[in-house]
Amino acid sequence: MLSTFKTTSGDPNARPDQTVWIDLLDPTPDEAARVAAECGVQVPSRESLQEVETSSRLRAEGRVLYLSMPLALQDAAAGYAPLPLGFILAPEILVTLRYSDVHAFAAVRARVIAEPRVSSGGVFVALVEGMVDFYADMLENLSRQLSTISASAFGHATALAGKRVARDLRESLHVIGTSGDQVSRVRESLLGMQRLVGFVSEMAADRLAPELRTRLKTAQQDLSSLVDFETHLSDKTQFLLDAILGFINTEQNEIFKVLTIVSVVGIPPTLIASMYGMNFHNMPELGWRWGYPYGLTLIALSILLPILWFKRRGWW
Repeated sequence: MLSTFKTTSGDPNARPDQTVWIDLLDPTPDEAARVAAECGVQVPSRESLQEVETSSRLRAEGRVLYLSMPLALQDAAAGYAPLPLGFILAPEILVTLRYSDVHAFAAVRARVIAEPRVSSGGVFVALVEGMVDFYADMLENLSRQLSTISASAFGHATALAGKRVARDLRESLHVIGTSGDQVSRVRESLLGMQRLVGFVSEMAADRLAPELRTRLKTAQQDLSSLVDFETHLSDKTQFLLDAILGFINTEQNEIFKVLTIVSVVGIPPTLIASMYGMNFHNMPELGWRWGYPYGLTLIALSILLPILWFKRRGWW
């Protein structure tokens, strides 16, 4: 359990070193019970934080707001379910519940310690801003990955033809699948944060300073733009997935076409060789002086003529 001690800016009569932020990282039952008793709030369990109903993720009990959202992280021990992040926002204190490291928390912790006066609402807004910046960086990295795949798939498809196309396409397919999964998880987290910020802006507007309300509104606008950008990346991921699968189908068709041509070219000489290999007594070609060269020439022509025909048709 991590406690950050600061004098609240909302109450001039508050005692010095009053706790305004308690950060619970994978808390034990004893730690959760201690925080609940000291702060007069209910500390929800991990299972309740993972519920998807809006009424479970966003609720108010008096002046205490209970908020939760999914992070763009997965827990392998829990069947790769998204890791939850919970907030308990009271006028005097903010309690956060998390089960993994969150990039924004370390920076906000340093900022809170450095500021002489800070409120629970100020800590909450700073955490939201930090997570918005982090998700913006994630989407930018995903955009660069998808742009690299797009350039590789369309710009170098001809140059790679006949070399290592199959391996490159498999690698591209793997990267696209991974990127698409990350984009989907980021979208789930952004939508959860968007609802959370809107709920706080409405329910806690009377106790947030004007500057905090402005920052929260800016964060809400940034979230809307990030959701739109994520939609673009999701569409691009689907487009690249369809394109890569189309390239794979084209490569498979080329392989089947070559096999078909080889099989068709091999049928006439096999027919001729099997016919003259029967050795019937009344087969006149067996008595010819040039019968053997005639048979070889016939076999060669039966191979060359289909090949020339396929070439003329542009199939090979």
